[in-house]
Amino acid sequence: MDRKKFLEKLEQTVERHRLKIQVYVLMSNHYHLLIETPDANLSKAMHDLNASYANWYRSKYNLIGSIFQGRYKAILVEKDEYILVLSAYIHLNPVRAGIVKDPEAYLWSSFRCYSGKSKAPHFLYMFDILEKFKTKKDYQKYVIDLLRDEKEIRSEEVYGINSILEVKDSYAGFWRV
Repeated sequence: MDRKKFLEKLEQTVERHRLKIQVYVLMSNHYHLLIETPDANLSKAMHDLNASYANWYRSKYNLIGSIFQGRYKAILVEKDEYILVLSAYIHLNPVRAGIVKDPEAYLWSSFRCYSGKSKAPHFLYMFDILEKFKTKKDYQKYVIDLLRDEKEIRSEEVYGINSILEVKDSYAGFWRV
């Protein structure tokens, strides 16, 4: 499946560029990553990830031309104050899009790893978020409470000024089922 291959390419990119992927979600027409870049090499890493996946995808489906629409968008956010809000924002993306009612039901997200329902891939770095909770259940409750209380997470609550990056990329015809 195409999303599995994307996650393989993401793992390879993490290893090559020493990234810390803290949260991810793969949507039907874009993806979100919460990345920490200890080596300040985001541009090179994203180029590597997108080029590697796009080359594989074009080869598999015998396509010519672009897979991605434009350059990725990266937003610097304040690690300590906004990491929890941003992680919930990303994990709730499939719910806000109307794909699932519960983020745990969405298979292409790190939420199931954070809630203890799936084994985390080697590239997923959950320490910074989970250290703020006693258990994984407490993190799950934090996210679900935001959903249940119908609290809309506003962009000004998410995007701070320092340390952690949320990466969102758009693509056309990126996954085939």
